[in-house]
Amino acid sequence: MGHKILTLSPGSTSTKVAVFDGTEALFRLNVTHPAEEIAAFDNAADQFEYRRQTILDALAEQGIALEDIDAFSGYCGAMGPTVGGIFAIDDTVCDHVMNAGVNHPAILGAPLLHAFAQATGKPAYAVNQPDTDELVDVARITGFPGVYRKSHVHCLNQKECAIRCAAELGLTYEGGSFIVAHVGGGLSVACHDHGRMVDTNDVLEGSGPFAPNRSGDAPLKPVVKLAYSGATKKELDGVIGKTGGLLGLLGTDDARQITARIEAGDAWAEVVYDAMAYQVAKAIGAFAAVLAGKVDGIVLTGGVSHDPRFVSYVTERVGWIAPVKVYAGDFEMDALAAGAIRALEGTEPVMTYTGEPNWKGFTMDGAIADVEG
Repeated sequence: MGHKILTLSPGSTSTKVAVFDGTEALFRLNVTHPAEEIAAFDNAADQFEYRRQTILDALAEQGIALEDIDAFSGYCGAMGPTVGGIFAIDDTVCDHVMNAGVNHPAILGAPLLHAFAQATGKPAYAVNQPDTDELVDVARITGFPGVYRKSHVHCLNQKECAIRCAAELGLTYEGGSFIVAHVGGGLSVACHDHGRMVDTNDVLEGSGPFAPNRSGDAPLKPVVKLAYSGATKKELDGVIGKTGGLLGLLGTDDARQITARIEAGDAWAEVVYDAMAYQVAKAIGAFAAVLAGKVDGIVLTGGVSHDPRFVSYVTERVGWIAPVKVYAGDFEMDALAAGAIRALEGTEPVMTYTGEPNWKGFTMDGAIADVEG
């Protein structure tokens, strides 16, 4: 028997809950919360007790007592920019996320885990939290004064798949260099250099390849023209983060529907879908340059990586750089459990959270202040 790990991820309309015995999942649930129940809360922070009971009910239905759990690990939003890795969840973490001004249920990850840890005397961990930022300085610079690139990326799944790729190649994550493309509803391509995610597109801010429902990079002047021709900020933000990409261009973000249309002779669907794969391949090639061509492995993950057409298109263009490994879907719950096990077994250090961001802007003479600072 291995360590029993409870993992959780609070989302906007559901809570993911799983319990692992070692790396084997005993159960996985995605508990959906009816809209009318969520509407009863003014703020995400007010959902704490509601979400806590959801998790306890899930455990009870599976015949697992909270006291049976050896460690708790979860998706912990609003921790701010930190290095990747494992943080012990304590009062400092909880105070920070609950007062960060973020109104999303992801902020409840740390307080829920901390409550369970206090009730049982077992540890709670945040693993590769979503605001992990390990960018090197040159990756932050843009030509627009005061606008800097930051890291908002599928860090948890990115790092887990890079770890798996490393193991498959007989390496360690810290001992190799990998390029990972996560293609789900959002799309992130990141460059992992000996344990650090040194460069990536910013999923939230609209950079990088376009995604199933996000715009990705676009020429700036036409977007400015739209902004001054009657389009509202809400509409433009929507295209950037929710209604752009495949959804905006083809009316659906379901790759299965799109490939069916292509097979039926839809030429527009074909060029759009291939364009997304083309941009992913181009981003991977760019990150190969960041690594000076010393790439040990390339990873394709996320839901779209189930599609052989997409995988084939990208592999044909980047397979000469390094071996391409496919881990289709997402492994976030598995990654949370694996991180907790590494912490318990002492194979990865557990850090103490200070609340101080690891990047506070450029401080050298002549540096222009961050417009978002």
